[in-house]
Amino acid sequence: MKGLSHFITGVALATFFPEVVRNGALGGLLPMLGGIAGILPDTLDFKFARYWEKFDVEIDPGAQPDAAAIADTLVAALRQAYETGKDCNLVAHTIRLGADLWREYAIRFIPECDEIAVRIGPLVSTGQVALPGSELAGAREVRRRVGVPLLNTYSEEYRINAFSGPTFRFAREGEQLRVHFLDWHHRWTHSLILALGVGLLLGVLLGALTGNWNTAWWAGVVTCLGFSGHILEDQLGHMGSNLFWPLSDRRLPGPGLIHAGDAIPNFLTVWTSLAFILFNLDRFSAAPRLAPGPYLFWTLGVPWVLLVGLYVVAKRRGAAAGASLEHQRQADKIAEAEPPEIG
Repeated sequence: MKGLSHFITGVALATFFPEVVRNGALGGLLPMLGGIAGILPDTLDFKFARYWEKFDVEIDPGAQPDAAAIADTLVAALRQAYETGKDCNLVAHTIRLGADLWREYAIRFIPECDEIAVRIGPLVSTGQVALPGSELAGAREVRRRVGVPLLNTYSEEYRINAFSGPTFRFAREGEQLRVHFLDWHHRWTHSLILALGVGLLLGVLLGALTGNWNTAWWAGVVTCLGFSGHILEDQLGHMGSNLFWPLSDRRLPGPGLIHAGDAIPNFLTVWTSLAFILFNLDRFSAAPRLAPGPYLFWTLGVPWVLLVGLYVVAKRRGAAAGASLEHQRQADKIAEAEPPEIG
């Protein structure tokens, strides 16, 4: 989900409590605190966690990229992780040739035949628009057999072009080698236990500093809820989250229902949150005016049926163009790590 979706979800969750709504009506910031907590997990990821990551292998193709050399480096890293049983972190750097000029290259993981493939692509702009006729003469896809069973669940092809490149962690799981995409993302920062801890810590600190333990209690509650709402929304996607850190250090895979950049799920999240905010503000007022049944039917029931149906149809139609869709979704996820957007 995008940052706005997470923020407005946190605000909406806070408004389910009359004490929080009354605090907001008196000029308090408890509803806003829920929204801030809603974007906190990704803020921690993109401002801190990604910079703490250490890499065992770095692919830096240079201005004259060699697909065979990139492929050989990948195979060596994959085999080392499998044979030693020790996780290997790898980053694939981009090829920047100018202020708005990049050379694209693509990496494919092919579990069906336990191979990887590398292809040097065209020149692209920062907006990832290819320049016609800019492909290297004689460029071809180079394939290498890894020789170990691969497990890759995010995307078959990763196109590396603008900004920073993707990162991977190769980890042996039984007799298979799993390819983790952006392994620093959705780990310790996306923990329900951490959400509870942050809420408790904030509540205790505010109570000790202000002496107003009632407000401090609700500050802790809305912080925990906003933080947890973000995590559970992200869990609906493909990447999953480390829900129980520090008891576990592994991401639990998600069901793959949505992608972070999908327009309809993001719109529906914002729309639903706004509908609940209005509904909660009305029902906790001195003179409620909204009839719950008709209001919820028209503002939530009808839009959900129409938009979810449209989303399902769009996904089925898009399956035929799966490679390009997966590229865009992977690009959306990498772009989240670039300023100025967080989410």
